[in-house]
Amino acid sequence: MKRLNLLLQSKFFIGCSLIIIVCYVFLMTKVVKYESKYDEATTKIIGQVLEYSIDGDKLSLQVKGKEKIVVSYYFASEEEKNNFKIRLGEKVILEGKIKVPNNNTIPNTFNYKEYLNNKKMFYVFTAKKITILNEDISFIYKIKNMVLDRIMSFKKTGKYMQAFILGDKDYIESEVYDTYQNNGVTHLFAVSGMHVGLLVGIMVFLLDKLKIKENKRNIIVIIFLVFYMFLIGFTASVVRASLLYVALLINKKTDFNLPSIYVLYLIWLILLVINPFYVYDLGFVYSFLTAFGLMLFSKKITGCYGIKLFKVSLIAFIFSLPITLSNFYEFNLMTVFNNIIIVPLVSAVLFPLTLITFIIPFLEDILVWGFNGLEFVSGILNSFSINVVVGKVNIIFIVIYYSLIWYMYKKGFKGLVYLAFLVVIFKYSYLFDGHNYVYFIDVGQGDASLIVSKRHKDIIMIDTGGEVGYPESDWQKRDKSFNLADNIITFLKSLGISKMDLLVLSHGDMDHLGYAKDIVKDIRIDKLMVNDNNYNKEEKELLSKGYLVIKDGYQGKEVSFVNLNKNSLENENDSSLVLYLTLNNYRFLYMGDAPKRIEEEIIEKYKLKTHFLKVGHHGSDTSSSEAFIREVKPLYSIISVGKNNRYGHPKEEVLKTLEETKILRTDEVGTIQVKFYNNSFKIKTWAP
Repeated sequence: MKRLNLLLQSKFFIGCSLIIIVCYVFLMTKVVKYESKYDEATTKIIGQVLEYSIDGDKLSLQVKGKEKIVVSYYFASEEEKNNFKIRLGEKVILEGKIKVPNNNTIPNTFNYKEYLNNKKMFYVFTAKKITILNEDISFIYKIKNMVLDRIMSFKKTGKYMQAFILGDKDYIESEVYDTYQNNGVTHLFAVSGMHVGLLVGIMVFLLDKLKIKENKRNIIVIIFLVFYMFLIGFTASVVRASLLYVALLINKKTDFNLPSIYVLYLIWLILLVINPFYVYDLGFVYSFLTAFGLMLFSKKITGCYGIKLFKVSLIAFIFSLPITLSNFYEFNLMTVFNNIIIVPLVSAVLFPLTLITFIIPFLEDILVWGFNGLEFVSGILNSFSINVVVGKVNIIFIVIYYSLIWYMYKKGFKGLVYLAFLVVIFKYSYLFDGHNYVYFIDVGQGDASLIVSKRHKDIIMIDTGGEVGYPESDWQKRDKSFNLADNIITFLKSLGISKMDLLVLSHGDMDHLGYAKDIVKDIRIDKLMVNDNNYNKEEKELLSKGYLVIKDGYQGKEVSFVNLNKNSLENENDSSLVLYLTLNNYRFLYMGDAPKRIEEEIIEKYKLKTHFLKVGHHGSDTSSSEAFIREVKPLYSIISVGKNNRYGHPKEEVLKTLEETKILRTDEVGTIQVKFYNNSFKIKTWAP
């Protein structure tokens, strides 16, 4: 036993095991190819319901058939929704259409296909019909349903009970959850070590009061942890916390006597052997990094309660920062202080009160006050946020960062200065980039372009995209509806952009400016350019913010352009800005939604040639006349258009007119990047 103990702590074992596990994870996740048991001809799936949620008119399921698969179903009426009943563990027959999920078509945003593939799910299924089979549900699922029913019976606090007890934060309102996310406290709503520790502590206390002997008490706690892992779906953070508790218990009761940090390392190795795809699970990564950090610096966590809490919050923040920047590209400087305020409120008051209320329901009114207070405090803290946009960091940053943490461990917290200096260097790393970029962003059936000149001398956005809303009944409205503006903002932040020199809105149609109101909440704007048509509600709202408004053109450090259409007509498309832009000695022509008659006016007034044509009106036959294309002679024709859009864009007539050019369509190739070198350029795309 002693020899094994020494071996597990030896540098030889740690070094060899690290090399082996890295090679194993790479082999299993990047080299080995996994094949689905379904195919694109599948129209019927029989399986067991593992998870479900209802949001507005949408039912989302995770079903275990031949393999796990995500299922969507849309209720046809309010009556159908109200009468629909489904239980975890039930067998269902699903009839509908299967498809491969899409990749992200905007760079550096959430890749749903990759996310599902890392969970060994390869298809999504849209059900047209659901048949529930009347079969007995297993005992364990009956208990799980009882817990879920119990939680859902709490009308005022059920959404927070779902989060604190089951780790399901989907029922918390989006706007409220956004404040928690910005404050850096969302870990409180993902069941993790803190929750498991409190649950175990409460159980041990109660069992001790019941005079249960220690060995029996430990067995009861372990059985409970196994059930709890099943209850919340074996999420990585809970599996880590539960296994760590059990392993430390065994370590204590035997002569093994391994230091806690080595026990944590062994659990990390075992879990990656069992499921190498855990390495892509953010909960897994955050959980182990923060646990490792707190164990590594445990001897330095000294002082009074407040000082200890500050150090714990600081260490957790430091160890998780590279993962935050790799995925979200920014951090809130106030996160450490926010955790000092909110963590005790949740861990010492709200979480225990939630568990007590689950057993004693009449306490719900008190719990409501507690959660209202939590939302109030989070809202106040959110108003004092200091968000720092760093941009996407690379592996070099991560290696240097954690090397400096090791230095800090050896030399003390004064090493924080070097960490801060490293973050600052990467924040301003764009100063070393001598390339110009133009992006045509895939925003579906809309227009959005971004111009980023070398060293961020000019940052210009031309249109933002946007959705045309359709009337919905209350029962159809979703709280978690997807907003593409969030992806655009994430993309901008991934490039290190927190401020733009100019936002151009070619005209007032929603598919060109609909997302502007969301973008300007997160990204500061210096100047605004709009046409001279009568302003609609959205344009007036933006103009009221006091931006400097320009009209005819723009002269930047690397970018310049003029507006070729100064008409102020009743029709929005007739008044659409038409921009003739120069960058790197290459010419771009942005047509907005200008129709053929505006094209005629332009070629009568100007002698134009262009390298890149942003095709007018998404490839509609109202634009892009043969005479116009013959005159401007584009090398590349960019069509921003939604996949399978209801307008039938782009029209065959237009495609034929453009056939002598290189046509790039966002519905086919996703976002398009043109990267300019001294006398050349390179095009990169992000296909769905």
